[in-house]
Amino acid sequence: MLRNVSEKIWNTITQWLTEEEPLSDVPLSDFDRLRYEIRFCDVLLVEGRSRVSNIIQSLTLSPWTHSAIYIGRLHAIDDPDLRDLIQSHYPAEPDEQLIIEALLGQGTIVAPLSKYREDHLRICRPTGISRKDAQTVIAYAASKLGTEYNVRQLLDLARFLFPYRLLPRRWLSSLFGETTSAKTVCSTMLAEAFTRIRYPVRPFLHKTEEGEFKIYNRNLQLYTPSDFDHSPYFDIIKYPIYGIESPEAYRNLPWDEFGVALSDYREISKKPVKPPTPVAAPPQAKNEDTANNEEEDELAKQAKDVLEDIEPEKQ
Repeated sequence: MLRNVSEKIWNTITQWLTEEEPLSDVPLSDFDRLRYEIRFCDVLLVEGRSRVSNIIQSLTLSPWTHSAIYIGRLHAIDDPDLRDLIQSHYPAEPDEQLIIEALLGQGTIVAPLSKYREDHLRICRPTGISRKDAQTVIAYAASKLGTEYNVRQLLDLARFLFPYRLLPRRWLSSLFGETTSAKTVCSTMLAEAFTRIRYPVRPFLHKTEEGEFKIYNRNLQLYTPSDFDHSPYFDIIKYPIYGIESPEAYRNLPWDEFGVALSDYREISKKPVKPPTPVAAPPQAKNEDTANNEEEDELAKQAKDVLEDIEPEKQ
C-alpha cells in the first residue's frame, strides 16, 4: 500500500517536471534539412522545454538539456538480431528515421526522429569514426533499451553542479562511488557507448614529467549534453531556419524594421515601440575659403547697388 502511494506521488512529480512549454511558432532549426543530412551514430542535442530542462540549463549554463543517438532506418543496422531487438521496442516503418534516448519517466526507448521536428536541435558528429565502431556504439545503446531512468544520478549531478556549497562535492554525491545500477541517464549512456570503442568525448589530458601526454577517462556519471557540444572530437553541425551560407546572405535576413531588441519570446506579442526620430545633425561649419568668398560676394553686391544709385544722378 505504502509503495503504491509513493509511486503515485513520484509519478505526479515526474509529470510536473516533464511538462513542456508550448512550442514556438517559428522553430530555430531547419528540420527538413537536418533530417536529410544527419548520419548514423550522430549525437542529437535538444533544447528542452520542460521544467527539468530549465533546471539543467541553469546548472550547466548551456541550452542543451537532452541528448540522443541517431540510428537511422532499420536497414542501416548490420546485425539482424539487433534490428529485431530495436523493432521489438518500436515497430518502425522501413523508411522511418529512429533515435535511441533515455528520458525521465520513460526510461531508455526507441523513438522517431520526427518527434523533435519543432525543437531547437544540433548535430554532434564523431570525427573519423569507422562503420564497425559506429555499429558497436549503437549496439551498446540498444542494449540499454527498457532500463529505467536513473533519477538518483540526476539528483546527485544537480547537487554536484550546484554552484553554492559549504561541504566538498564528494561528501554530497554518490557520483564518485562504485555503481552497479542498470539505470542510466541520456548523456551517461552515450558516453559509455563511445567509451566502449575507446572514442574520446571530453577526457582529461595530462603531461607527464617525461613530457609525454596521457589521456584519462572522465567520470561517466558526470557527463551532460553540453559535453558533446564542447568536445573537440565531435564536429558541430547546425541547420538554422535561415541559412546564410552564400556570401552576404545575412543582409537579406527578415529583421524587424524597427530593430527592437527583446529579452525573451514573450515580448514578441507586445507592440514594439518605434525609437525616437534621430535629431538632425547641426549644419557643418564653413571653412575659411568659403566664408571669404561669401564675404566678397556680399561686398560686390553692395558696390553694385551704390553704382546703380549714382548713375541716374550723372544723367
